[in-house]
Amino acid sequence: MFIGFLFLFLCLFIYMWWEAHRNRVVEVELSFVNFPSSFHAFTIFFISDLHRRTLSDTIVRRVKGKADIVLIGGDLTEKGVPFARVRKNIRQLKAIGPIYFVWGNNDHEVSEYELEKLLLEEGVHILDNRAVIWTSGEGEKIALLGVDDISKRRDRLDAALLHASEGSFRILASHNPEIVRKIRPEHHISLVLSGHTHGGQIRFFTFGLYEKGGMKQVNGTTVYVSNGYGTTNVPLRLGAPAETNLITIRRWEENDVNR
Repeated sequence: MFIGFLFLFLCLFIYMWWEAHRNRVVEVELSFVNFPSSFHAFTIFFISDLHRRTLSDTIVRRVKGKADIVLIGGDLTEKGVPFARVRKNIRQLKAIGPIYFVWGNNDHEVSEYELEKLLLEEGVHILDNRAVIWTSGEGEKIALLGVDDISKRRDRLDAALLHASEGSFRILASHNPEIVRKIRPEHHISLVLSGHTHGGQIRFFTFGLYEKGGMKQVNGTTVYVSNGYGTTNVPLRLGAPAETNLITIRRWEENDVNR
């Protein structure tokens, strides 16, 4: 019996290791009635919570040429991760598209000066409580807002909103999805992209420390929380496999009802 139990435990351990090191790209299609039609579509490769992992070439090959931008949703690194690995991951992501970054709680465990220096050297756009705007030929705008980590009390949504053009389609990037508590209808934020929770990382059936990643509506705002790519504390997952996300945003049309 002991040998049988040991065998089952070993099989479970191997499975949890595999779940933690999967190279999935979860493709998501989102439609909004207020998305500017002159853009046709806007695609984001969203990756959050790399922590100690090295980005796989498999993912780069799968999404290269498909995304308008890369968005790093925080926890690019953590204490003890060599900066050489961080730079390698950034250079991998640069092959996909221009990179935008928001700070996560674990990013603040390393030298913030050294991390920011590395990111700027690699041409990464750091959205520390600010926004970037894209304007179509017809004058319609998409605004990507980014806030620093809310758990460190560094978030300034008010400052990011000051950089967002009036009437723009607004996407908010925040490492921690708790930012939704600060969003008001007058902010006109259509979509929030977050990570941080790892989908609970280790779940027993439907139970986990956090909700499993996915999409939900909060007070009229669409919130998408990724399971994330890496792990924290232990390199294992169960019921919340590692993922990256290819998110395509379009204008909602009547024929989308049956999609």
